[in-house]
Amino acid sequence: MATLALTCSLPLQPPSASSQSQSRKLVDTILSTPAQYSSSSSNSYGSLKPIVVNGDPPTFVSAPGRRIVAVGDLHGDLDKARGALETAGVLSSDGQDFWIGGETVLIQLGDILDRGEDELAILSLLKSLDIQAKAHGGAVFQVNGNHETMNVEGDFRYVDNGGLDECIDFLEYLEECEHNWEEAFVSWCAVSGRWKQDRKVSQNYWAPWNLVKRQKGVIARSILMRPGGPLACELARHGVVLKVDDWLFCHGGLLPHHVAYGLERLNREVSQWMKGPSEADDSPQMPFIATRGYDSIVWNRLYSRDSDLEDYQIEQIQSLLEETLQTVGAKAMVVGHTPQPMGVNCKYDCSIWRIDVGMSSGVLGSSPEVLEIRDNKARALRSTRDWSSELQVADYT
Repeated sequence: MATLALTCSLPLQPPSASSQSQSRKLVDTILSTPAQYSSSSSNSYGSLKPIVVNGDPPTFVSAPGRRIVAVGDLHGDLDKARGALETAGVLSSDGQDFWIGGETVLIQLGDILDRGEDELAILSLLKSLDIQAKAHGGAVFQVNGNHETMNVEGDFRYVDNGGLDECIDFLEYLEECEHNWEEAFVSWCAVSGRWKQDRKVSQNYWAPWNLVKRQKGVIARSILMRPGGPLACELARHGVVLKVDDWLFCHGGLLPHHVAYGLERLNREVSQWMKGPSEADDSPQMPFIATRGYDSIVWNRLYSRDSDLEDYQIEQIQSLLEETLQTVGAKAMVVGHTPQPMGVNCKYDCSIWRIDVGMSSGVLGSSPEVLEIRDNKARALRSTRDWSSELQVADYT
């Protein structure tokens, strides 16, 4: 009913019949491709063994022989997201959004939401790429960051006005797709540009100050993001920590007490909270250890802090890092969350890699960079494209 109310009060031009036809062809093509990775799947696409995933959401992944690429915070900037994925060698550069990574494993470290206007489009793109990657023996994984958990909690402080507009547009589009979530979500990236263009043409000069319109955007976002909402359930498919072979991936940083609590338990509890009430638990609690507090997995900045540290503090941090890695049998940890003006870098004998470069125009507007891992060795890949983004100052929340 809320969706209908939004539709009646904010009439927008629906996509043309040809646009709908093209998007549905794309969805049919993508959804008809067979999923490849599982504990029992056979590998007919190359000489590598199948990818094996354990945990729900995925927590432990065995990806023998695969090239791994990790992408940091994207914050609603679809152009930079595409640039990062092209730099990683997994996305076609022809604008068709095809997976070209073969058997590569792609990992995105969260904070897709907030500060930009194409958040749902990026989530849609990653979903489409995951489906395509499975058909070629590869995979796409995501971990949730603090901005994902904030939005499910209803904290919209850092939502861009364009992000609210995108939520309204997407609910309209979902209705056009007869509420077929899978079809609408997978194809949204392909059609969202047209919806945004039509919306901006119809906006008048005072649109940014239209409080009624903003309120409708908040309602639309709440419908999608609240625990049990369709987008919250989509985010619930992903954990807050992921171990792929010998590498740990999380948004902020993993500490010994997180490991002691249990990685699968952490992922499961966050996922259950995002999915909302169920017969088994009519009021799942937001897991504090994973999502709240300065030392939670999605908020921890301990490994990304460089300034004002005494030698003994550096030794203590390194000791915590080593204990964490040894307990889970990992070689190194990869984190995002804290923008690195100097680009992708490592510290503590390269036991920690920091890969949030603030690429979104809503953060630092820097050029995309990604981390590549081959044969247990990591290196930064930098975009060769000339990005002329305007530098914007933002806090690092």
